[in-house]
Amino acid sequence: MTPGFWKTVGIIARKDLVVEARSRELLYTTVFFAVAVVLIFSFSFVVDGAPLTDAAAGILWVALAFSGTLALGRTFERERQSETLKALLLAPVERAALYLGKLIGMLVIMSLVVAVVGPLVVVLFRVSLDGVFWHLLGLLVAGGLGFAGVGTLFGAMLNRSQSRDVLLPVVLYPLTVPVMIAGVSGTAALLSAEPNMARAEVWLSMLVFFDAVFLTLALWVFDAVMAES
Repeated sequence: MTPGFWKTVGIIARKDLVVEARSRELLYTTVFFAVAVVLIFSFSFVVDGAPLTDAAAGILWVALAFSGTLALGRTFERERQSETLKALLLAPVERAALYLGKLIGMLVIMSLVVAVVGPLVVVLFRVSLDGVFWHLLGLLVAGGLGFAGVGTLFGAMLNRSQSRDVLLPVVLYPLTVPVMIAGVSGTAALLSAEPNMARAEVWLSMLVFFDAVFLTLALWVFDAVMAES
């Protein structure tokens, strides 16, 4: 890493967030979509005022995955239209810094989505967070990092493809199946009538392991992958 590596990461992340703060197009669209997903599913999974078992865990992660996919697609579509990504690739900066900067920007947007959708799930599905809040937060952070890490890599790879809107979910979802399984299973263990903290910690450990392996791999291959762009 060069001396200005982390400064470059911060500049790229700040650029994405400033652009989003000015337009708010992506944030409003993503939040609205995530809220719509939760509301639609709540009509089917809440019967006579009582939610079905483990429904809250599944719907929370489905909303996170769908809204994250939408955010990734819209982010790189905006980059393509303004040719910003092409300019960044021509700049004398490390490609790994570009990847991390885009990843941080995406994580901030997904965090805002969770901040809106999370309380909605708690209210609609009568979820109690007593004693499990920090474990649940850890699962969401680790799962969001894994999902965004995979999505950022493939979003950048498919930026020049004419079929990127179709291809992104096709290549993203199979690789994030472990994230979704661990996230839903860990969350279900926490939100059950009798929270199983030990089981949730096992799934959290798996998410952390996935993040470590994939982020290392992404940083390693990003330079070679984007050299073809």
